Amino acid sequence: MTIRLYDTGARQIRDFTPLIPGCVSIYLCGATVQAAPHIGHIRSGLNFDIMRRWFAYRGYDVTFIRNVTDIDDKIIAKSADQGRPWWSIGYENERAFNSGYDVLGCLPPTYEPRATGHIPEMIEMMRVLIERGHAYAADGNVYFDVRSFPGYLQLSNQNLDELRQPSGEGETGKRDPRDFAMWKAAKPGEPSWETPWGRGRPGWHLECSAMAHKYLGSAFDIHGGGLDLIFPHHENEIAQAKAYGDAFARYWVHNAWVTMSGEKMSKSLGNSVLVSEMVKQWRPVVLRYYLGTPHYRSMIEYSDEALREAESAFARIEGFVQRVVEKAGGVVEPADEVPPAFAEAMDDDLGVPHALAIVHTTVRQGNSALAADDKEAAVARLAEVRAMLGVLGLDPLDPHWSGDSDRGDDLHGVVDTLVRLVLEQREAARGRKDWASADAIRDQLQQTGLVIEDGPTGPRWTLGPR
Repeated sequence: MTIRLYDTGARQIRDFTPLIPGCVSIYLCGATVQAAPHIGHIRSGLNFDIMRRWFAYRGYDVTFIRNVTDIDDKIIAKSADQGRPWWSIGYENERAFNSGYDVLGCLPPTYEPRATGHIPEMIEMMRVLIERGHAYAADGNVYFDVRSFPGYLQLSNQNLDELRQPSGEGETGKRDPRDFAMWKAAKPGEPSWETPWGRGRPGWHLECSAMAHKYLGSAFDIHGGGLDLIFPHHENEIAQAKAYGDAFARYWVHNAWVTMSGEKMSKSLGNSVLVSEMVKQWRPVVLRYYLGTPHYRSMIEYSDEALREAESAFARIEGFVQRVVEKAGGVVEPADEVPPAFAEAMDDDLGVPHALAIVHTTVRQGNSALAADDKEAAVARLAEVRAMLGVLGLDPLDPHWSGDSDRGDDLHGVVDTLVRLVLEQREAARGRKDWASADAIRDQLQQTGLVIEDGPTGPRWTLGPR
């Protein structure tokens, strides 16, 4: 068994060899909490949740760090616009992100450090870099000298002479316009901390280099994030960390975006879809299926039609699970191991689409077993399905999703009573062999959006895809 991952730095799929046998350490660039999350933000956390689950299934002891950037230009700007403390905005949105992760079934990280809790580590890193000639202070700012680090831009494969480094307001005193800010001089009314070079606040890139070092040491296995972070963020993290003396990340894994009309979903474009709103329209487990089942390196083009397809596909899985549970007379536990073909797909750069095809094939085999009244085979297929879905965080019988199928808890009991009255009329028609009336009742119910299935314990109803 060898897990293989696409390494952005190597530009190829590589066999994964852990730094410490039996262990895997992962640092994921988490939320910048200037606003509530849209589904593009949450996709990254969800993709790496699946990675983490697969490593755990393969027997690894996983340490998973997902940071929170709680100080940032945009947070400060919103603080000024809204007349609210910067920390209030940050904490409110941090809670919104954690709610989004939780509602979609992401496991909590091992540690979730906030940038503002690690100022001493950042000051120490800057001190060492200045002493070694990799950084310098100017006008209260501290900059990294990119020409002092020969490996700069290897991750993003750019030419230094053609580089245009993003630069913020107040970044004065640079020796080279391509140098980037590690520390930003204090401005009136903005949050700041004391340093040997004057009061100020951290630059985005410095935060992650310092936190990764604190929680994972000088070397760790995997650094993850979205494609948009390759430059400048991850490139600048590498420069700081390696110039400091860290070996840093051994594999770089990047997930693709959620797009709308071909453009990356972002608040600045006004095309974002908030998680808090989406889960009012779609069951959270369906949203997880939609965001988590494409390959992590593939773009997802957002559309209601695609979500409806995801809903229908997951409903087919759920229907099979419910039918076998009824047939078995109780819950069927997951198998100890997933099918070999599923494992092979997941080992190959987390090939979730191929793995999911194995899930649907197994569901079809299970349905055939049900049709043939082969209870033993149906139960065996369900055990396999549950094992596979558990790895993907999509097991319908997982307690996390309990009640998720109800799209209105207050009305569910009322609707159930009314539907069962109609179903009793249908059963009476079937009993007197009035098949036309029985079929008409079923068809009328289906037109309302209900799906009627005849099981061993009698007819039952579910809400159909919209």
